[in-house]
Amino acid sequence: MTTSRRSFIATTLAAACSKLTAQEAVEPVIDIHQHMNYHLRSDEHLLLHQKAMGVTKSIILPGGTYVNRPSTHNGKSNGLAAKCVGTAWARDFAQAHPDAYLWACNEVTDLDSAPSELEHWLKQGACMIAEQKFMVECDSAASQKLYELAAAYNVPILLHFQHQTYNLGYDRFHAMLAKHPKTNFIGHAQAFWGNIDKNHDQKVNYPKGKVTPGGLTDRYLADYPNMFADMSAGSGLLALTRDEEHTRGFFDRHQDKILYGSDCADHLGRGPGCQGAATLSAIRKLASSKVVERKILFENSKKLFRL
Repeated sequence: MTTSRRSFIATTLAAACSKLTAQEAVEPVIDIHQHMNYHLRSDEHLLLHQKAMGVTKSIILPGGTYVNRPSTHNGKSNGLAAKCVGTAWARDFAQAHPDAYLWACNEVTDLDSAPSELEHWLKQGACMIAEQKFMVECDSAASQKLYELAAAYNVPILLHFQHQTYNLGYDRFHAMLAKHPKTNFIGHAQAFWGNIDKNHDQKVNYPKGKVTPGGLTDRYLADYPNMFADMSAGSGLLALTRDEEHTRGFFDRHQDKILYGSDCADHLGRGPGCQGAATLSAIRKLASSKVVERKILFENSKKLFRL
């Protein structure tokens, strides 16, 4: 990296961080959902983004092996469909920034080698299996091998649920929660957040309007102690903002189950293009108390990841 580039990044980072309020700057925030090379974002801009948002600890979620098979949509979903790099890169990056970063491990669910590959990384210190984003049935035999592995190593597994696209069969997932009580599951993405609504149309990835409580996600969080919610991405932000009255009640009901994540590919960590910063702002606005806010932004993840 050239001296002029280093100077530019340092100057930009200082300016971005100065925009945080004094309170936000000293309060720790854990972001459980970030990626390297996300839509080709540089490592320098990833560092800039997280610090500008005021995040003090981030978890890097890698992609799996690049393969052409139905579970990767014949290669179209390689790199989590966003050009994300694999576990070795996530490990090396986190180890180079140990105070601020942790790393997860990942592999294509239905590869025969997936359990042994993941175990290899878990033995090295991976803190989660994530992000599982492949076109498999959520209750498939291959998926369940990974659920059992997560329980054996006492790490969570994070699933991207998207109707007819990734981790299919969300309406049946309650059976997995019951069958694998020692596995901590973290739900994420369109089908997970759409199903806060009892009347959700499964074909709509980004529903809008008022929410009728009692949807599948609401019930899973209430009924199963091993189900947690990742607040990240556009789907999470939309779930927060589409019905603020519902969100306040949802936060209160599930205040011990909700985790902040950004899953944001922005370069700056601020401004209208930064969905991660917008999610932080919405949580701070809609949490009914400082206690609830701190649980979502820090305490719940600290406990789940034993930090």
